[in-house]
Amino acid sequence: MWNLPNSLTLLRIMLVPLLVVVLLTRFHGSDFWGLGIFLVAALTDLFDGWIARRTGRITVTGTLLDPIADKLLVSAAFISLVEMGLAPAWMVAIIVGREFAVTGLRQIAQEQGIIIAANWWGKLKTLSQIVAICFLIISEQLGVWALLGKALLWVAVTMTILSLVSYFMGFWTRVVGDRT
Repeated sequence: MWNLPNSLTLLRIMLVPLLVVVLLTRFHGSDFWGLGIFLVAALTDLFDGWIARRTGRITVTGTLLDPIADKLLVSAAFISLVEMGLAPAWMVAIIVGREFAVTGLRQIAQEQGIIIAANWWGKLKTLSQIVAICFLIISEQLGVWALLGKALLWVAVTMTILSLVSYFMGFWTRVVGDRT
């Protein structure tokens, strides 16, 4: 149960409160420390799945914890950015709301024996969110990047909506069928 991929996932979960504290506690260099913590956590997401697949160490624990860790990290980062005044709450509500909606769809599907795997829209959504978060975190210190950070947030919201539509169009009829 506890192997390297699961340990990386657990590390990502443990980094979330540290990230929030560092981002919301203003001290010299807190933005860069926050960016570093966020990037380390984001890299654990990349490596835990890669290592699990390469070594054949895919576990039920990892399958359940990995998406939770991903959602915790991204949601905590975006909510912290709202508190810092760097991201509009309505945009973050769309991003977090999509996570709940797709998680709910996946739960209903799983109860019916249908697996909804991540697709390219979901992967692009995640990448766009990670990039936007990185630029928004450093936008206060490097004001030049603030406009780019805002533009990347718009890209992330767009990708989030496209991903939501993709999952629901692809699986709604299979999951819910004619029972609506």
